[in-house]
Amino acid sequence: MKFNTRKWVKPEDLNPNGTLFGGRLLQWIDEELGIYAIIQLEIPRTVTKFMSEIDFVSSAKQGDIIEIGIEVVKFGSSSITLNCEVRNKLTHKTIIEIDKIVMVSLGEDGNPISHGKTEVEYVKDRLNK
Repeated sequence: MKFNTRKWVKPEDLNPNGTLFGGRLLQWIDEELGIYAIIQLEIPRTVTKFMSEIDFVSSAKQGDIIEIGIEVVKFGSSSITLNCEVRNKLTHKTIIEIDKIVMVSLGEDGNPISHGKTEVEYVKDRLNK
């Protein structure tokens, strides 16, 4: 799994307990997954369809740096299935794991459309075409 995105936990990200608010973390995860899927599938209308069980294993506090890791599980005809792990950058302690996230590409009419992708592509390889 590649951990490319990092977030710094700031005061506005905290819950009343003084730890990272779960909703804020899920917002960061969903945004990162959306960006990743749009770049992979090259279809800007790609949305979150499904997330499996979410289990917060540990937390983060103000000043912590967290990193979000994404891995492709499979490509469907109109979807990409991913998994995600968020961990503390300094301690490498897992904060959350999500085993299955399905992102779906949509046409202008809002219905799923085929994206034609079957494997992970990197931008540097697309530039060489």
